Amino acid sequence: QLQLVESGGGLVQPGGSLRLSCTASGFTLNYYHIGWFRQAPGKEREGVSYISSSDLSTHYADSVKGRFTISREKAKNTVYLQMNSLKPEDTAVYYCAADVDSTTLVIGPGEYDYWGQGTQVTVAS
Repeated sequence: QLQLVESGGGLVQPGGSLRLSCTASGFTLNYYHIGWFRQAPGKEREGVSYISSSDLSTHYADSVKGRFTISREKAKNTVYLQMNSLKPEDTAVYYCAADVDSTTLVIGPGEYDYWGQGTQVTVAS
C-alpha cells in the first residue's frame, strides 16, 4: 500500500524555523509531483508549495513565497519543506501528497492521489 509520512512539525515561536519531511513506504517519491498542503481549524485545505517530478518546477502560495522552500533529496526518497520566518497564521496541520498521474505539475489538491496523515505546526509565543 502506498503511504506517505510527514514529520518535523512542532511548536515554534514567531520568526522561527522548521523543516518538514515527507517520505514514502512502498514506493518512490522520485517519479512524482509532490505537493505540501495545510489546513487550519475551520478553514479549507490550501496548497502551500509544489515540486515537479523533474525538480525543474516549483510553485509557492503567495502567503509563503520568500519564506518557504521546497526541495527533494532523491537518495533519501524524501521531499522537504523548509519554513523560515514563521508567523502565527502558518499554524495548521501540514500534509504532503503525491500526484502519480499528471504529466505536468498541477496546482491544487484535486489531482493528488496519495496523502500522508499530517503533522501539526504551531507558531505561537
